[in-house]
Amino acid sequence: MADDSPRTLPFSSSYNFRDIGGYAGLGERTVRWRRVFRADSLHRLRGDDLEAFGALGVKTVIDLRRVFEIEEHGRVPEAAGLAYHNLVIEHVDWESVAPSLPHERWLADRYLNFAADGREGLAAALSLIADPDAAPAVVHCMAGKDRTGVVCALTLALLGVSDADIAEDYALTEAAMASLTDYLRRSKPEMVQDKYHMYDCPQDAMLLFLNDLRDQHGSVEKYVREIGISAEQIATMREHLLAPG
Repeated sequence: MADDSPRTLPFSSSYNFRDIGGYAGLGERTVRWRRVFRADSLHRLRGDDLEAFGALGVKTVIDLRRVFEIEEHGRVPEAAGLAYHNLVIEHVDWESVAPSLPHERWLADRYLNFAADGREGLAAALSLIADPDAAPAVVHCMAGKDRTGVVCALTLALLGVSDADIAEDYALTEAAMASLTDYLRRSKPEMVQDKYHMYDCPQDAMLLFLNDLRDQHGSVEKYVREIGISAEQIATMREHLLAPG
């Protein structure tokens, strides 16, 4: 993995904001830096944080949260030249599914449910990420771990990034969760009480998800084609998100 740019971008009010660039992809080409970011919710950006966010030149915000989450917490502040898209990934309510052991299996099953029930939102998000005119883009949900993790995993897989690197990128959220859960304990304790298992990021959960998705659909590319992403969109995604070889 190249390390030409900082991967994690420090904000005082966004705890899991980072770049998905730098990973080795198809044809010995690396994923371009500063084209796609992943994050936790951006509704808290204010002052210096909002100014730093603006300096990144982000054109597109892809918010994967459900409507009630946005109504309760808010959204990224409006700004000139910033396009905002609420692309909901439908899924079974996690609180209705009892946690099981091993936890990695439980999480992978939740991600497979995203792939099944959230096809429309996933397709819309990947379509925007594939569009060079939408870049730089940031994709986020509430914690930037699960819904965001699946969108970024599918994107990186289409770019030829190894499962090991995708799982490593997913697991980087683990460190961010300590700051986020500390903030939530102070501000919204009901979001973390008895729910700490939902903030874990074991690499094996992502590896299981990717393996199972391939078992069910043949490949990641075949899956995204099934949900409506065209071969031309995949080619365009690779062209603008992979650095020249």
